[in-house]
Amino acid sequence: MVAGVAVGADVCPRHARQFGALVCLFVVRREVETAPVAEGGIGVDWGVSVTATATDAEFDLPYLGYRKRCAAELAKAQRRMARRHCGGRGPQSRGYQRAAREVAKLHKKAARQTQHDSRVWAKHVVAEHGLIAVEDFWPKFLAKSTMARKAADAAIGAAKRELIERGVRAGRRVVLVQPAYTSMTCSDCLARAKRLELRERTFRCSACGYVAGRDRNAARVILVVAERGHNSVEDVRQVDHLPRVVVRLWSEL
Repeated sequence: MVAGVAVGADVCPRHARQFGALVCLFVVRREVETAPVAEGGIGVDWGVSVTATATDAEFDLPYLGYRKRCAAELAKAQRRMARRHCGGRGPQSRGYQRAAREVAKLHKKAARQTQHDSRVWAKHVVAEHGLIAVEDFWPKFLAKSTMARKAADAAIGAAKRELIERGVRAGRRVVLVQPAYTSMTCSDCLARAKRLELRERTFRCSACGYVAGRDRNAARVILVVAERGHNSVEDVRQVDHLPRVVVRLWSEL
Protein backbone atom coordinates (compact mmCIF):
# COMPACT_ATOMS: atom_id res chain seq x y z
CA MET A 1 0.00 0.00 0.00
CA VAL A 2 1.27 3.48 -0.90
CA ALA A 3 1.43 6.04 1.92
CA GLY A 4 0.05 9.48 1.24
CA VAL A 5 -2.31 12.25 2.34
CA ALA A 6 -5.95 12.02 1.27
CA VAL A 7 -7.17 15.32 -0.22
CA GLY A 8 -10.60 14.20 -1.44
CA ALA A 9 -13.11 11.38 -1.62
CA ASP A 10 -16.16 10.48 -3.65
CA VAL A 11 -18.70 7.66 -3.94
CA CYS A 12 -19.37 6.05 -7.30
CA PRO A 13 -23.08 5.10 -7.49
CA ARG A 14 -22.72 3.47 -10.92
CA HIS A 15 -20.76 0.56 -9.46
CA ALA A 16 -23.29 0.25 -6.65
CA ARG A 17 -26.11 -0.22 -9.15
CA GLN A 18 -24.17 -2.55 -11.43
CA PHE A 19 -22.39 -4.79 -8.94
CA GLY A 20 -24.31 -4.24 -5.73
CA ALA A 21 -21.24 -2.81 -4.00
CA LEU A 22 -20.39 0.63 -2.69
CA VAL A 23 -17.18 1.99 -4.26
CA CYS A 24 -15.32 4.91 -2.70
CA LEU A 25 -12.76 6.86 -4.72
CA PHE A 26 -9.96 8.63 -2.81
CA VAL A 27 -7.64 11.31 -4.17
CA VAL A 28 -4.25 10.95 -2.50
CA ARG A 29 -1.25 13.27 -2.68
CA ARG A 30 2.06 11.42 -2.43
CA GLU A 31 5.67 11.82 -3.41
CA VAL A 32 6.79 10.26 -6.68
CA GLU A 33 9.15 7.36 -6.00
CA THR A 34 12.33 7.23 -8.08
CA ALA A 35 12.74 3.96 -9.94
CA PRO A 36 15.75 1.92 -8.80
CA VAL A 37 18.79 1.72 -11.05
CA ALA A 38 18.66 -1.48 -13.09
CA GLU A 39 20.94 -3.05 -15.65
CA GLY A 40 20.52 -5.87 -18.12
CA GLY A 41 17.67 -6.60 -20.46
CA ILE A 42 14.73 -8.93 -20.81
CA GLY A 43 12.68 -10.16 -23.75
CA VAL A 44 8.98 -10.97 -23.45
CA ASP A 45 7.03 -13.28 -25.77
CA TRP A 46 3.24 -13.49 -25.44
CA GLY A 47 1.28 -16.73 -25.54
CA VAL A 48 -1.83 -18.51 -24.36
CA SER A 49 -0.60 -21.49 -22.32
CA VAL A 50 1.81 -19.11 -20.58
CA THR A 51 0.66 -15.51 -20.80
CA ALA A 52 4.20 -14.08 -20.94
CA THR A 53 7.41 -16.05 -21.44
CA ALA A 54 10.58 -14.13 -20.58
CA THR A 55 14.24 -14.82 -21.28
CA ASP A 56 14.51 -15.78 -17.60
CA ALA A 57 11.96 -18.24 -16.22
CA GLU A 58 11.84 -16.25 -12.98
CA PHE A 59 9.94 -13.47 -14.76
CA ASP A 60 7.33 -15.60 -16.55
CA LEU A 61 3.66 -14.66 -16.18
CA PRO A 62 1.72 -17.94 -15.95
CA TYR A 63 -1.86 -18.34 -17.09
CA LEU A 64 -3.92 -18.98 -13.95
CA GLY A 65 -7.40 -19.05 -15.54
CA TYR A 66 -9.45 -17.24 -12.90
CA ARG A 67 -12.54 -17.23 -15.09
CA LYS A 68 -12.22 -20.95 -15.67
CA ARG A 69 -12.00 -21.54 -11.92
CA CYS A 70 -15.36 -19.89 -11.31
CA ALA A 71 -16.96 -21.46 -14.41
CA ALA A 72 -19.30 -23.69 -12.39
CA GLU A 73 -20.51 -20.84 -10.22
CA LEU A 74 -20.85 -18.60 -13.27
CA ALA A 75 -22.88 -21.22 -15.19
CA LYS A 76 -25.21 -21.62 -12.22
CA ALA A 77 -25.80 -17.86 -12.04
CA GLN A 78 -26.42 -17.67 -15.80
CA ARG A 79 -28.99 -20.48 -15.64
CA ARG A 80 -30.75 -18.67 -12.83
CA MET A 81 -30.80 -15.49 -14.91
CA ALA A 82 -32.20 -17.39 -17.94
CA ARG A 83 -35.02 -18.94 -15.87
CA ARG A 84 -36.10 -15.55 -14.59
CA HIS A 85 -36.12 -13.88 -17.99
CA CYS A 86 -39.70 -12.93 -18.85
CA GLY A 87 -39.13 -13.21 -22.59
CA GLY A 88 -40.71 -9.88 -23.45
CA ARG A 89 -39.25 -6.53 -24.27
CA GLY A 90 -40.59 -4.87 -21.16
CA PRO A 91 -38.77 -4.34 -17.87
CA GLN A 92 -37.42 -7.52 -16.26
CA SER A 93 -38.31 -8.70 -12.78
CA ARG A 94 -36.25 -7.93 -9.70
CA GLY A 95 -35.19 -11.57 -9.52
CA TYR A 96 -33.73 -11.35 -13.02
CA GLN A 97 -31.93 -8.12 -12.17
CA ARG A 98 -30.40 -9.71 -9.04
CA ALA A 99 -29.22 -12.69 -11.08
CA ALA A 100 -27.75 -10.38 -13.74
CA ARG A 101 -25.84 -8.46 -11.06
CA GLU A 102 -24.45 -11.73 -9.71
CA VAL A 103 -23.19 -12.73 -13.16
CA ALA A 104 -21.56 -9.31 -13.60
CA LYS A 105 -19.88 -9.59 -10.19
CA LEU A 106 -18.33 -12.96 -11.09
CA HIS A 107 -17.00 -11.63 -14.39
CA LYS A 108 -15.61 -8.54 -12.68
CA LYS A 109 -13.99 -10.59 -9.93
CA ALA A 110 -12.06 -12.75 -12.43
CA ALA A 111 -11.01 -9.66 -14.42
CA ARG A 112 -9.72 -7.91 -11.28
CA GLN A 113 -7.69 -10.95 -10.25
CA THR A 114 -6.06 -11.12 -13.68
CA GLN A 115 -5.42 -7.38 -13.64
CA HIS A 116 -3.79 -7.59 -10.20
CA ASP A 117 -1.42 -10.37 -11.32
CA SER A 118 -0.44 -8.37 -14.42
CA ARG A 119 0.36 -5.29 -12.35
CA VAL A 120 2.49 -7.19 -9.83
CA TRP A 121 4.34 -8.98 -12.64
CA ALA A 122 4.98 -5.77 -14.61
CA LYS A 123 6.29 -4.02 -11.50
CA HIS A 124 8.71 -6.89 -10.84
CA VAL A 125 10.00 -6.89 -14.44
CA VAL A 126 10.48 -3.11 -14.59
CA ALA A 127 12.30 -2.97 -11.26
CA GLU A 128 14.96 -5.47 -12.34
CA HIS A 129 15.73 -4.51 -15.96
CA GLY A 130 16.92 -1.43 -17.81
CA LEU A 131 16.00 -2.73 -21.28
CA ILE A 132 12.57 -4.27 -21.85
CA ALA A 133 12.02 -5.83 -25.27
CA VAL A 134 8.34 -6.62 -25.82
CA GLU A 135 6.77 -8.55 -28.65
CA ASP A 136 4.41 -6.17 -30.46
CA PHE A 137 1.67 -8.77 -30.38
CA TRP A 138 -1.96 -7.92 -31.22
CA PRO A 139 -4.30 -10.59 -29.77
CA LYS A 140 -7.26 -9.48 -31.90
CA PHE A 141 -6.91 -12.39 -34.35
CA LEU A 142 -7.32 -14.88 -31.47
CA ALA A 143 -10.95 -13.81 -31.14
CA LYS A 144 -11.78 -15.91 -34.21
CA SER A 145 -9.82 -18.99 -33.14
CA THR A 146 -10.49 -21.88 -30.77
CA MET A 147 -8.32 -20.12 -28.17
CA ALA A 148 -10.60 -17.07 -27.96
CA ARG A 149 -11.99 -17.76 -24.49
CA LYS A 150 -8.60 -18.60 -22.99
CA ALA A 151 -6.95 -15.57 -24.60
CA ALA A 152 -9.68 -13.27 -23.31
CA ASP A 153 -9.29 -14.69 -19.81
CA ALA A 154 -5.52 -14.15 -19.92
CA ALA A 155 -5.99 -10.49 -20.97
CA ILE A 156 -2.77 -10.36 -23.01
CA GLY A 157 -3.46 -6.85 -24.27
CA ALA A 158 -3.94 -5.49 -20.74
CA ALA A 159 -0.72 -7.13 -19.51
CA LYS A 160 1.22 -5.72 -22.47
CA ARG A 161 -0.17 -2.23 -21.90
CA GLU A 162 0.62 -2.38 -18.17
CA LEU A 163 4.23 -3.45 -18.82
CA ILE A 164 4.82 -0.71 -21.40
CA GLU A 165 3.28 2.04 -19.28
CA ARG A 166 5.23 1.09 -16.17
CA GLY A 167 8.46 0.83 -18.14
CA VAL A 168 8.03 4.28 -19.68
CA ARG A 169 7.15 5.85 -16.31
CA ALA A 170 10.26 4.31 -14.74
CA GLY A 171 12.48 5.66 -17.51
CA ARG A 172 13.36 2.24 -18.89
CA ARG A 173 14.22 1.62 -22.51
CA VAL A 174 11.14 -0.12 -23.93
CA VAL A 175 11.44 -1.60 -27.43
CA LEU A 176 8.52 -3.09 -29.37
CA VAL A 177 9.70 -5.90 -31.66
CA GLN A 178 7.63 -7.20 -34.56
CA PRO A 179 6.54 -10.83 -33.98
CA ALA A 180 7.42 -11.97 -37.53
CA TYR A 181 9.99 -14.81 -37.61
CA THR A 182 10.73 -14.65 -33.86
CA SER A 183 9.68 -18.28 -33.35
CA MET A 184 11.54 -19.42 -36.49
CA THR A 185 14.90 -17.78 -35.71
CA CYS A 186 17.63 -19.28 -33.55
CA SER A 187 18.59 -17.01 -30.65
CA ASP A 188 22.11 -18.46 -30.60
CA CYS A 189 23.18 -18.03 -34.25
CA LEU A 190 20.19 -16.15 -35.76
CA ALA A 191 19.75 -18.80 -38.44
CA ARG A 192 16.18 -19.16 -39.65
CA ALA A 193 14.57 -22.58 -39.32
CA LYS A 194 11.51 -24.02 -41.01
CA ARG A 195 8.07 -22.87 -39.98
CA LEU A 196 6.97 -24.53 -36.73
CA GLU A 197 3.49 -25.92 -36.29
CA LEU A 198 1.56 -24.71 -33.28
CA ARG A 199 1.78 -28.14 -31.65
CA GLU A 200 5.61 -28.07 -31.85
CA ARG A 201 6.75 -26.57 -28.55
CA THR A 202 10.51 -27.23 -28.87
CA PHE A 203 12.82 -25.25 -31.14
CA ARG A 204 15.78 -27.08 -32.70
CA CYS A 205 18.33 -25.26 -34.83
CA SER A 206 19.74 -27.35 -37.66
CA ALA A 207 22.66 -24.94 -38.13
CA CYS A 208 24.20 -24.87 -34.64
CA GLY A 209 22.23 -27.58 -32.78
CA TYR A 210 20.70 -25.18 -30.25
CA VAL A 211 17.63 -26.62 -28.49
CA ALA A 212 15.21 -24.65 -26.32
CA GLY A 213 11.53 -24.15 -25.67
CA ARG A 214 9.73 -22.45 -28.54
CA ASP A 215 8.54 -19.45 -26.52
CA ARG A 216 11.79 -19.14 -24.54
CA ASN A 217 13.80 -19.03 -27.76
CA ALA A 218 11.42 -16.41 -29.21
CA ALA A 219 11.86 -14.23 -26.09
CA ARG A 220 15.63 -14.41 -26.48
CA VAL A 221 15.39 -13.50 -30.16
CA ILE A 222 13.28 -10.47 -29.23
CA LEU A 223 15.95 -9.37 -26.75
CA VAL A 224 18.76 -9.89 -29.29
CA VAL A 225 16.94 -7.71 -31.83
CA ALA A 226 16.34 -4.93 -29.29
CA GLU A 227 19.95 -4.96 -28.05
CA ARG A 228 21.10 -4.26 -31.61
CA GLY A 229 18.82 -1.23 -31.90
CA HIS A 230 16.28 -2.81 -34.24
CA ASN A 231 12.60 -3.68 -33.98
CA SER A 232 12.38 -6.51 -36.50
CA VAL A 233 14.20 -9.79 -37.05
CA GLU A 234 14.55 -8.85 -40.72
CA ASP A 235 16.81 -5.93 -39.72
CA VAL A 236 19.35 -8.21 -38.01
CA ARG A 237 21.65 -10.13 -40.32
CA GLN A 238 22.91 -13.53 -39.33
CA VAL A 239 26.56 -12.48 -39.74
CA ASP A 240 26.07 -9.75 -37.11
CA HIS A 241 25.75 -12.45 -34.46
CA LEU A 242 28.67 -14.66 -35.54
CA PRO A 243 32.29 -14.40 -34.27
CA ARG A 244 34.59 -11.96 -36.07
CA VAL A 245 36.85 -14.80 -37.25
CA VAL A 246 34.01 -16.44 -39.14
CA VAL A 247 32.93 -13.12 -40.66
CA ARG A 248 36.50 -12.45 -41.87
CA LEU A 249 36.69 -15.89 -43.47
CA TRP A 250 33.42 -15.30 -45.26
CA SER A 251 34.63 -11.94 -46.56
CA GLU A 252 37.84 -13.53 -47.90
CA LEU A 253 35.81 -16.09 -49.84
